[in-house]
This record gives sequence, structure tokens and C-alpha cells, in this order.
Amino acid sequence: MKAVIQRVSRASVTVDGELISKIDKGYLILLGVMDDDTEADAEVLARKTATLRVFEDEEGKMNLDIQNVDGEILAVSQFTLCADVKKGNRPSFCHSAHPDRANELYEYFCSQLIANGVKNVGKGVFGADMKVELLNDGPVTILYDSEIWRKKI
Repeated sequence: MKAVIQRVSRASVTVDGELISKIDKGYLILLGVMDDDTEADAEVLARKTATLRVFEDEEGKMNLDIQNVDGEILAVSQFTLCADVKKGNRPSFCHSAHPDRANELYEYFCSQLIANGVKNVGKGVFGADMKVELLNDGPVTILYDSEIWRKKI
């Protein structure tokens, strides 16, 4: 699984002009599911995300996690994160998970965020043409790839 985690002051998702989900302070997560990803990948990624310390403490140091600041998460499935751009100018998505499996693991990832103590997890609409708005805070952007922890899973 690949995730782009952005610390935000607010974020929202709209589909066909309808507001689907919105959050205030927290993370906007763009999540890509690869064809070899498993529930274990979702579990470790959710645990790492819930304990990621990128919010400032009283001394101005990035020392607090999302739970410490009573933050929220907006998780949006984005298969284009799985793009293979090694050859040519047109990305290949041959390593993206099949949509049914990708949605299953996306939903599981969201449930694992809650299981790891995140109070509110908003979602986009899987497979929809979404309009995502955010106010990036910092900016602070972290890239995760569950493959780096796979040997430890």
C-alpha cells in the first residue's frame, strides 16, 4: 500500500457537487492499493499512521500524534499512486489491485485507523470522480509504502 499523508487544517471530498465528507485538523490520506497488498499491510500502515508524530507540542517540536491533538482523518482511495512510470510517458497501472480487492483493503485500512484510536475517519467514494480540497498545514507531507515493513509483518 502506498499512502500520501498530508497534515491539514481542513479537507473535504465532493462528488457531483455533493459534499461527501469533510474534516478539520488532521490528515488527508491518499491511499493506493497494490496487487500484492494484504490485510497485514493495511494493519501496519494504519498503526504507523495513527502513531505518526507530526503535530507540534508546546515547544514547537513535531512530537504529537493525531490522537494527541484530537485530529481527524479523511482517507481517499487513489489508484494512480500505483502507477508504474518506468517506461514511456504513459503510466501503467498493471500492479494496482483489482477494484474489488482494492476497495476491500481500503475499507479495512479505514477500520484499522479507528481500531488504532483515531476518533473520526471520513472517506471518499471508491471509484468516483472526486474533487478533493485541502488546506495543507505546514506543509507537512509524508509518503508511506507498506513494502518497507513487509519483512517485519
